[in-house]
Amino acid sequence: MYETPALAVIGGSGLYNFNDLKDIKKIEVDTPFGKPSSPITIGKLHDRPVAFLARHGIGHIYPPSEVPYRANIYALKSLGVRRIVSVSACGSLRESYAPGHIVIPNQVFDFTHQRKRSFFETGLVAHISAADPFCEALSDVLETATKESGATYHRGANLITIEGPRFSTKGESNLYRLWGIDIIGMTASPEVFLTREAEMCYTTMAHVTDYDVWRSSQEPVSVEMIIQTLNANLNLAQTIIKNMVTKIDLDSHCGCEESLKDALLTNQEHIDPTMLEKSSLLVKKYLGQP
Repeated sequence: MYETPALAVIGGSGLYNFNDLKDIKKIEVDTPFGKPSSPITIGKLHDRPVAFLARHGIGHIYPPSEVPYRANIYALKSLGVRRIVSVSACGSLRESYAPGHIVIPNQVFDFTHQRKRSFFETGLVAHISAADPFCEALSDVLETATKESGATYHRGANLITIEGPRFSTKGESNLYRLWGIDIIGMTASPEVFLTREAEMCYTTMAHVTDYDVWRSSQEPVSVEMIIQTLNANLNLAQTIIKNMVTKIDLDSHCGCEESLKDALLTNQEHIDPTMLEKSSLLVKKYLGQP
């Protein structure tokens, strides 16, 4: 058995190689949306249980568009997880956001077009509010933990999610800058929206690895550049996660946990039984189900 995780971390498979992670267990989870990217690792940091999920699979086998985002979020929800921090790489579209810095975004622009963006399909319709997609309360905890680590960070940024797996052209990169976008990545969407549908708190620790391709004085972004920066920041990310775990108030609640309260639109008599079965974990409290 395991205790309900105080926090779940979605990121690279190396993140859970903490020297002080104790009582480690690996849990295989199946969901109505398939298997998650990897087994879920649960261990204790500062005597609090923490869950880790490798977004791209063990060994990085899933490209951004083929990550089983719905299965990942549903699997964590089924384990009782209420709070998720995403650890990801990003490119900077601003001079002041330099490689090695950490960004805690507050907005996202979904520029993807191939991904399943919702748990809800024909037979059960829901429209969540996504005006402020990241949880402010959990982002506050992340900011405090980041500040204590001594890292250079920025709170509040507009993150664009592109389809990938290729990097941007210079024309695209410069256009995103004109749009007022601050950082660029490939995985925030639909992850951030699925967590809102699952009524979970979600924040992002984005590590700046490069200047994308807009900055003519810099080499264009490459895989080697990203890996070098992420490896250099691995200990920093682990320190921040450990700091976060100690600062989470397990008894606190926020509006994220009632995101579906007024979002379900389908008349209960017309809900497709198959859809109801698939999404029961998410909606049962609003439909009088045990």
